[in-house]
Amino acid sequence: MPLRVTFLGTSGAIPTTERNPSGLFVAREGEELLFDVGEGTQRQMMRFGTGFSVSHVFVTHLHGDHVLGIPGLLQTMDFNDREEPLAIHAPHGTRRQLKSLVNALGNTPSFPVRINEVGGGDVAYRADEYEVRAFATDHDTRSVGYALVEDDRKGRFDRERAEELGVPVGPEFSKLHEGEPVELEDDTVVRPEQVVGDPRPGRSLVYTGDTRPTTATIEAVDEPDLLIHDATFADDRAERAADTAHSTARQAAEIANRAGATQLALMHLSSRYAGDASNLLEEAREVFDGEVFVPDDGEELEIPYPDV
Repeated sequence: MPLRVTFLGTSGAIPTTERNPSGLFVAREGEELLFDVGEGTQRQMMRFGTGFSVSHVFVTHLHGDHVLGIPGLLQTMDFNDREEPLAIHAPHGTRRQLKSLVNALGNTPSFPVRINEVGGGDVAYRADEYEVRAFATDHDTRSVGYALVEDDRKGRFDRERAEELGVPVGPEFSKLHEGEPVELEDDTVVRPEQVVGDPRPGRSLVYTGDTRPTTATIEAVDEPDLLIHDATFADDRAERAADTAHSTARQAAEIANRAGATQLALMHLSSRYAGDASNLLEEAREVFDGEVFVPDDGEELEIPYPDV
């Protein structure tokens, strides 16, 4: 079951010729999610072939470079005769502003649009096999980050052990793997824990949006497979980062280490690094033990299951 991330916009507040403002598309086996909708996001979705079948939009905060793409995206969905409802999740206290954006063109979309306000610790969206949680961030406005966390998977089925216990090959194997005991012809009962291993973790990703370094990011998920973190500035502008409620690449790497992340993606790069972001990458690599990268717009990443 693939879990694929497409980086639609990786720039900071000012777009560049190579980088669009913030936007992140996540596809998970038939469901498509969008995190932040910077200006031009709908064009990026066309350019990189994601399509518009998004069911949920998760907004980290209401600065323009994260939400100005909402009116255009909704209009395009309207023109495409969309009927399915759309949910927009955003920080507490932003409903009125979001409603203004939804109706910015003077008319209400022809499909239902639901606005859901969330705060740190809330489950913004619960699906069959995963959930999207909000966590507190530290920006200069109402803001949250989001963590997509899959449920644990079933443990591995020990076929050899099952056969040793006399379980016949067939439907009984499935019953045991689903957690049901099986009674054999000699009245022996084989229980799932005898042939099924411990639950295995699912996959997870964490997206901070704009933020100073926070403990809440570290606590959002234990050992996330992918952390997508604000890395607006290099070390020499650490004071500027603090003043504007952003992070440096090195600070993002420190958070990734403390969170036990497997991969770190540096996002929301200041336009001053439009031509060359190598110093951000180098500073993060000096700190982070895992894989770190600066994604380009349009770059795709498939997150594999943990090798457990």
